[in-house]
Amino acid sequence: LVGSEMCIRDRYGESGDGLTQIVPMYLGYTIPRAILRTDIGGRDLTHFLARMMANRGCYFTTMAEKENVRDVKEKLCYVAQDFEKDINIALSCSYLDRSYTLPDGNVIKVGPERFICPEALFRPSLLGHETAGIHEMLMKSIANCDIDLRKEFYGNILLSGGNTMFPGFADRLHNMLVKLAPPTTRIKIISIPHMEHLAWRGGAILTTWDAFQEMWISKEEYDESGPTVVHRKCF
Repeated sequence: LVGSEMCIRDRYGESGDGLTQIVPMYLGYTIPRAILRTDIGGRDLTHFLARMMANRGCYFTTMAEKENVRDVKEKLCYVAQDFEKDINIALSCSYLDRSYTLPDGNVIKVGPERFICPEALFRPSLLGHETAGIHEMLMKSIANCDIDLRKEFYGNILLSGGNTMFPGFADRLHNMLVKLAPPTTRIKIISIPHMEHLAWRGGAILTTWDAFQEMWISKEEYDESGPTVVHRKCF
């Protein structure tokens, strides 16, 4: 994966629709032994939110209705800086509740679901997964890199993917890493506009490299060899 603007030293954290992965890069090259991934993505968060809304008596079953859930997730959900504190607030009052108008004009209330949904990125157990949270994945990935590179990676964490766009995500990730990293470690989280398109931007940059030009596959080559031509020309 290629980070934005041709990053030279970078740790690339992506959380998209189908998965979340940590890809360390140094001088344009990935470090395979430190690449980590988990099959938790935006799709899982949407389904999780739909289940929670069903407990409120709001059922979303058709594809169109599930798109409404995705819209609720993208417009109303946020990452809590103190999960337990926000839970207590939600239990005691309706301060955190927000309204959402469905296409048919009906209005639904969304309360603690707003921050419980994305909390699953940090606590996969909410989804029934026994995997590490994204902050723990980052720490493990950095630990798998050479010790002389770790300081560079802590200071250059580039976010990508729609899930990293939740309000409060970058701040929460930073705070969690500060607690886990060695004392005095400088941690910098880099968020750039339109992060959901970062993989596409990286792909566009990649295709401009001189080394990539010989990897292009023509229609004639594909028709002759089929999908196996990818392994012959690109790896």
